[in-house]
Amino acid sequence: MPLALRALPAFADNYIWLLHDGEHALVVDPGDADPVSEALASLGLQLGAILATHHHRDHVGGIAGLLERHPGTPVYGPAGETIPGRSVALSGGELLQIPQPAVALEVLSTPGHTLGHVSYYGAGYLFCGDTLFGCGCGRLFEGTPAQMFASLEDLARLPDDTLVCCAHEYTMDNLRFALTVDAANPALAARWEATLELRRRGRPSLPSTLGQEKATNPFLRCATPALRASAVRRGAGADAQAVEIFAAIRKAKDTFRV
Repeated sequence: MPLALRALPAFADNYIWLLHDGEHALVVDPGDADPVSEALASLGLQLGAILATHHHRDHVGGIAGLLERHPGTPVYGPAGETIPGRSVALSGGELLQIPQPAVALEVLSTPGHTLGHVSYYGAGYLFCGDTLFGCGCGRLFEGTPAQMFASLEDLARLPDDTLVCCAHEYTMDNLRFALTVDAANPALAARWEATLELRRRGRPSLPSTLGQEKATNPFLRCATPALRASAVRRGAGADAQAVEIFAAIRKAKDTFRV
């Protein structure tokens, strides 16, 4: 059976990602054990691996409970952060060969949101935690603008058809902000309408594709004249480099209110 993807809602706006082959599953960022256990039972799956992108509780709070129910399950997570039950420490650059379900995943170092944040890429999927969001990016709780900008640049080099599996349903709020800094972008207007319809129907806005993010996400468009003009209006110099444009736009997003 080909790999199948499920988004498991958790808390107010988290997604726990479950990837399975019909018999075994891996889960990414299980902040809560219960949605995972319910999905495994309903689909008749065994848990084969747990992956964490970073240490925040809404991403790792369910790991201990899952290990109680599925002892011996390997837990992959960043080396520089405290990940409950971690059995394999990662720094970026590794190639994971997950046996059950059988999938190869590249580990990408993506600091910015946290200093040790990692992302996982393989089989056409990008599990990027709180680095890249639908039409947005994570807050800089620990890292610098330069670190986050570099992380996003690395992700943007992946194929355009990559499915972006981020950890929060923030797309509508991010679109509202994006329209204030890139208002003339027709792809952004189209995404607003499409996402609005999905949410009206109670469906996730994710996964998106990396190509869609590159066309609409302001944090991946810092080299465009529109984003430069928006950054200048927000205090960036007229000769600002792309990373400085990113910093100005990220700062504006931090204080944005609808």
